[in-house]
Amino acid sequence: MSTATGTATENTVTLAKVGQNAPDFNLPSTKNIETLKENVKLADYKGKWLILLFYPLDFTALCPTELTHFSDRIDEVNGLGAEVLGVSTDSVHSHRAWIKTPRDKNGIEGLKFPLASDAGGRLSRTYNILVEEPNIALRGLYIINPDGVLQYAVVHAINIGRSVDETLRVLQAMQTGGFCAADWKPGQATL
Repeated sequence: MSTATGTATENTVTLAKVGQNAPDFNLPSTKNIETLKENVKLADYKGKWLILLFYPLDFTALCPTELTHFSDRIDEVNGLGAEVLGVSTDSVHSHRAWIKTPRDKNGIEGLKFPLASDAGGRLSRTYNILVEEPNIALRGLYIINPDGVLQYAVVHAINIGRSVDETLRVLQAMQTGGFCAADWKPGQATL
């Protein structure tokens, strides 16, 4: 059996680990919102930092708050040489419907980054965040460096949203290449 990494044998999954190459992927996405025929791959982000956001489900109460907050600050993210990719186990058709739904109707209209479909849960399983029943991902946030190495991983229960400020702080700390003390803020000296 093949896995998201393409290297495991039957009934084994190579899990993502900080400090190692991020698992490769090739997933259906909303990169072309009209046709839904453009997959997204890890290789698309070579040379850039990637903030990989796993979330449980489209059309829920908490998920749009996270995705729209990252979208509303995409210029800051891009200014740091980074991109964002959202991933859930929903289909790309569900993603498209959600993106076309106005924000005041629990949608994410105007989202400025693509959503990928991990319908079978293979990539979520590789990141060790798949809840097998009902086949949804926990809230996992991962930062992958421009060389494709996983540098940061944080997982939340499904009832807790993530902080854009903290994500950007961590990204900037990684970009210093130095040792950053607790509560380090951009502009402060490293150790």
